[in-house]
Amino acid sequence: MLRQQDVGHRVVVRRIVGVTGDRTLFTDALGELVDLTETDLTLATAKGTLRVPLREVHRAKRVPPARRPHAAAVIALETAADEAWPAPVRSRLGGWILRAADNWTGRANSALPVGDPDRPLEAAIDAVVKWYHDHGQQPLINAPMPLAAPVNSALDERGWTSRPLTLVQTAPLAPLLATPAAAGLPPVELADAAGDDWYAMVAEHKGTLPAAAIRILNGVPERVFAQIRDAEGDLVAVARGAVTGPDRWLGVSLLQTAPAARRQGLGRHVMRGLAQWAAQRGATRAYLQVEERNTAAVALYGRLGFSTHHTYLTREAPG
Repeated sequence: MLRQQDVGHRVVVRRIVGVTGDRTLFTDALGELVDLTETDLTLATAKGTLRVPLREVHRAKRVPPARRPHAAAVIALETAADEAWPAPVRSRLGGWILRAADNWTGRANSALPVGDPDRPLEAAIDAVVKWYHDHGQQPLINAPMPLAAPVNSALDERGWTSRPLTLVQTAPLAPLLATPAAAGLPPVELADAAGDDWYAMVAEHKGTLPAAAIRILNGVPERVFAQIRDAEGDLVAVARGAVTGPDRWLGVSLLQTAPAARRQGLGRHVMRGLAQWAAQRGATRAYLQVEERNTAAVALYGRLGFSTHHTYLTREAPG
């Protein structure tokens, strides 16, 4: 049977679906285990999210991932993502990065356990807990999977909980650049600085932006703020892009469309504008981070050519 340390991994589940005469009928499901409770397990499968009551599970086990990126590739991408979302308060624990930003976003307020912490794992977790307590924050660790599987196992033993699974997805820029501009849509405006209405639109989704948020959004030398306005001059779509890392990754964040303007192709339009901007700066690939449960966004990104490179779990200390 599966355990908490299997969350974030690819598993196969044999499920009882009925009985015919004296014969039990089974069906198999393959996917990533995204949640496991006392009563149910949840899989992210190729056909969508599947919740299975444990009473229907005949057998379940972890299987090798379909495509496991090399550890170096995960570390490089996570490091580029950290550079694109720079928490204003930072410290090092060997190769681990400790980050704080007035509790605005889990990414900027969690430890990133990549590399060697220069001490035994249990001592490293103790040091993370102390650092966050010293900064008046709840200890969080963003654990990339399966790279940080040992970290996750140790946190399970300590009773740390998990926030919803996050997919780190990547795509080449070429298909985005080759997409013809949609007829009739307003132009994508790109600027080095965001206006008050840009921040206001983001705040509708992310909550009030503290000073630390403004520092994060503007703390990258190569960043851009994208927006689209309707005929009346009101914002109907926004996003932020940043190019970081030796591999020149385009990091896309805060892509948002006004509710009344959805299903018009504005998201694709903005992404194409960001891709053009990034290509001029030497980028050839893009990444983004999206919660697995946000099925609408995952579907949109899939249509744009994004697929999951790896995942991470944000772990939260008890109490």
